[in-house]
Formats: sequence, structure tokens, C-alpha cells
Amino acid sequence: MIIREEAFPFAAPPALAAALLGLSDHPWWAVAAAVAALCVCAFFRDPERASEAGENVLLSPADGTIVKAEPLGDGRVLISVFMSVFNVHVNRAPFSGAVGKVVYNPGKFMAAWSDKASLDNEQVRTQFSTPRGPIEVVQIAGLIARRILCWARTGKTFERGERIGLIRFGSRVDVYLPAEAVEILAVRGHRARAGVTPLARWRAGA
Repeated sequence: MIIREEAFPFAAPPALAAALLGLSDHPWWAVAAAVAALCVCAFFRDPERASEAGENVLLSPADGTIVKAEPLGDGRVLISVFMSVFNVHVNRAPFSGAVGKVVYNPGKFMAAWSDKASLDNEQVRTQFSTPRGPIEVVQIAGLIARRILCWARTGKTFERGERIGLIRFGSRVDVYLPAEAVEILAVRGHRARAGVTPLARWRAGA
């Protein structure tokens, strides 16, 4: 199991406290600090993933619960995955393609499952150009999260399932797809795993 280096600034203080308290007369406080350090490391875990889905399938960009899977009135499909603090928070590319544009919006910090979170919360919108059609992945910060890490840059190419970013401590990822080009496979309420779970399938000819 890989632990992202982004964990170190958060895990180091409780780990140091555990070491110092272990030398004092407060062993239980040392245990509590050690547990806190381990919990932080667990949050930043980054397991290897592989999918056996067909080459025309788009995969989930995030671990969590599917809270939306529906067509919109603008010719797009929206699929949203809500991540709790217990999920892996590394995000992955749903399909292979080149990054066309990355837009950051500082925004607010409402609960990530709220509909308004897609419009008002801190977020990073990454647009991908793929051989089958355009994709937009939106990393949205939640009520607790205060930082989105996006590793996508304009012109960079990602393979399906490749890591594209990370959101800290509870959040959500929205995926926008062209409605006429895809068949929705995601089911609201089902669990998803980043880089593994199919969310949609490109239609023949797309």
C-alpha cells in the first residue's frame, strides 16, 4: 500500500507527539497521538488499481457513493461520486485523453453532497479531449476539505485510470459526458472504486 507524500505534513505532528509522549508519564496520550497519525496516513493511501472493463468503457474517477447519474438539459450527462473521509481520495482519469483546459474556482465549503456544491464550492474543472468525445472532470471540495490537488496540466495526456489529483478530507467528483455519445452504466446509491468501476459506455460510432 502506497502512502502519498502529501500525508507527511499532517501525519508528522501527531507522530512526533506520540514519540515524545511515549517518553513521558502519559502513555495513553501517546497511543491516541499514534492512532491519529495512522488515521492520517490511511486517508492518504494510494492503492494500485487495474480494470478489466472493455476499451469503450469510462471508469469512475473516485472512490465513494454514486449520488447522481442522469442526463442534463444541456446535452450532457452528469455522474457524481461522493467521497467520505473513509474512502481513498486519489482521483483518476475516466478515459484516455489530452487535457484541454484546467480551471480553478476558490469558491465556498458547503457539504459536498449538496446540489449547490457543484456550482459554489471550491473546485477544479479539468476538460479532456478524447477520441470518442469531450469529458469534464470536476473535483469539488467538501465541508471539511480545504485543498484540492490537481496534477493535470494543459496539453498533458492521461491514460484511463491514471492518477490526476487528490482532494483532502471528504469531497466529491462530478463527471460530465456528451449525452448523445454515451450509455449510462452507473446506478445511484451504488459504490464506486476509482479506476475500476464502469460509469458509462461509449455508444457505437461515437
